[in-house]
Amino acid sequence: MAKKGTDTLLMQQHRAIKQRYPDVILLIRAGDFYKTFGEDAVVASKVLGIILTKRNNSATDSSEVANFPHQTLDSYLHKLVKAGHRVAVCDQLKTSRIELE
Repeated sequence: MAKKGTDTLLMQQHRAIKQRYPDVILLIRAGDFYKTFGEDAVVASKVLGIILTKRNNSATDSSEVANFPHQTLDSYLHKLVKAGHRVAVCDQLKTSRIELE
């Protein structure tokens, strides 16, 4: 991941939540999609059969990303839990802050 100085607000919040809950797959709603990053994205893409991409912050720094439409949360959440994973779902309450549900 990028250094804190170059991270977006979303990535800063993602890092802070993952530090508190390192053993969960973290899904963060951003607009019409739930996104997951890093190793969580790798696992989610395999379990859910969704595309794994890379988020490039600079030429030398990138992070895996997987996302899906927010309307599909119920079915994808069920698949992750059924596969034995703990999942944390975060929704944006304000444009500058997200909260863990």
